[in-house]
Amino acid sequence: MFSKFEKLVEPFPDEEPVAPPRTLFGFIWYFARPVWPLLVAMAALTALISVIEVSLFGFLGNVVDWFGDTPKETFLSERGWQLAIMGFIILIALPGIQLIDGLVNFQAIFGNFPMRFRYTMHRWLLGHSLSFFQDEFAGRVSQKLMQTALAVRETVIKAIDVFLYVAVYFTGVLVLAASSDWKLALPFLGWLILYAAMLRWFIPRLDRVAERQADARAEMTGRIVDAYSNVQTVKLFAHTRREGDYARSSMSGFLHTVYGQARLITLFVVCLQTLNSLLLFAVAAAGIGLWVNDLVTIGAIAASVGLVLRIHGMSQWIMWEISALFENIGTIRDGMATLQLPHAITDKPEAKPLLVPRGEIRFEKVSFHYGKGDGVLRDFDLTIRQGEKVGLVGRSGAGKSTILNLLMRFHDVEAGRILIDGTDIRDVPQESLREKIGMVTQDTSLLHRSIRENVLYGRPDAGEAALERAIARAEASDFIEDLRDRDGRTGLDAEVGERGVKLSGGQRQRIAIARVMLKDAPLLLLDEATSALDSEVEAAIAENLYRLMEGKTVIAVAHRLSTIAALDRLVVLDKGAIVEEGTHADLVARGGLYASLWARQVGGFLPAGANDDDDGASAIRAAE
Repeated sequence: MFSKFEKLVEPFPDEEPVAPPRTLFGFIWYFARPVWPLLVAMAALTALISVIEVSLFGFLGNVVDWFGDTPKETFLSERGWQLAIMGFIILIALPGIQLIDGLVNFQAIFGNFPMRFRYTMHRWLLGHSLSFFQDEFAGRVSQKLMQTALAVRETVIKAIDVFLYVAVYFTGVLVLAASSDWKLALPFLGWLILYAAMLRWFIPRLDRVAERQADARAEMTGRIVDAYSNVQTVKLFAHTRREGDYARSSMSGFLHTVYGQARLITLFVVCLQTLNSLLLFAVAAAGIGLWVNDLVTIGAIAASVGLVLRIHGMSQWIMWEISALFENIGTIRDGMATLQLPHAITDKPEAKPLLVPRGEIRFEKVSFHYGKGDGVLRDFDLTIRQGEKVGLVGRSGAGKSTILNLLMRFHDVEAGRILIDGTDIRDVPQESLREKIGMVTQDTSLLHRSIRENVLYGRPDAGEAALERAIARAEASDFIEDLRDRDGRTGLDAEVGERGVKLSGGQRQRIAIARVMLKDAPLLLLDEATSALDSEVEAAIAENLYRLMEGKTVIAVAHRLSTIAALDRLVVLDKGAIVEEGTHADLVARGGLYASLWARQVGGFLPAGANDDDDGASAIRAAE
């Protein structure tokens, strides 16, 4: 029975996610629409339960009157069937309805609804450009994803529970009170009007403070997670106290919103208690007055007072539920600011997978400036022929990494175009483009998973033999065999920690190289691929790295010029423009910017005969 209801909502839909609507109602309905039949069922059950509860008070009043009007000797014979019906409702019908309501609410909706939200929005967030994540705290984004999912569910459920229950319940209260005498319904009607006015004043204020609180909570969580994620840097600079103070400022901001919320709640409680006391006094006074004049029965007074006591407790529940409701609405509004942002880089609807029969890369009049005034690249032209190995050289800020990022389409060019075998990379799906490119970066971070999973990220369907071959070619076999994590897993099954913190920089780099070797894409980008390796390991990897380059089009960036000196062509950049290009020997002989950079790296002078046979280049050529 439970499993049938648990399967009524699919928590992991296959449809491609799209940007959710920008209005509050549209945003909520976008995620609630797939479960609308269950929400309708929950609303009907809630209304039925509230009608039964009001009816119980009416029945209680009738029983009081029956005690006075019906002789004991004939009481059961005259009223037995009515008592039996009410007993059935109390013992069988009401628990049964509550069971069905619980199955719909807790089994079908409670877990599946927010999980569907998380899965859909997680996929949407993963589609954002790299700059989106560079501008945000990872902890802040994940916090907004998690808390907004729960807030959407609670908003929908509480709105149905509170507003429908209250509407049906109070309608029943007024009808029941007026059935005895319309004057007895007046205190309830007056209470309802004043209660609505009180909610109208308090709720917008609670809403605003809740929105500020949600943002402050996300900021606080983001700062704490940031410190934990970079704990090595924190300890390296002995800034644990500084990080505590940094988190404290955001905690103080969050606490300030809590104080504001608590003040409003205290005022609300006092006003509500006063209003409930007035209702009790008014109903009792009106009931006594009407009974003295023989206008109502004792049973009607008993039922009315019972309703007042029930309303007294229920109004407290309504207050907290509405407070929570608008706190959740504030959380949703805060989350919407991040979660509904459109993707900066999108695929064309008619985009077809990229085919790379040759591997020629061409930059045509490309301009890009990261949104700044001065362009990093302006009218940039570069053609890399099929199978050519090209090194990009230049001072920091010359545009080398920008060229690689644009080719990976982490950013879109602002003018011009980039072609791969004649196809504009904006005309193909981003995933298809990146499937055809293998890239090793300088700042290598690994997933908090096992060594096996990290290497297989390059090609998840690869077999064990291909996996081990890639690891061996990356000179990573020895240190992997010695790995052991805190749960006792060893070797390939050992987990590497968040961003690979359990491994050294050189070990992380070798895992990254193994991953790209396993991927075996036709285009290869190396951005300081061996910068984290010591000379001995770099020399060991060089042969396999150059073997990996065979048959591929390669673009390599390196500040250590000896690692790229043996490439087919070196392109020297300065301020986003090509100032020199040629082989290592040609550029050294020319005596320009490249020669100056080379001279600094070999000690400020060029030894005789170093033009073509320097130690670094010779070692690489030997490896090749």
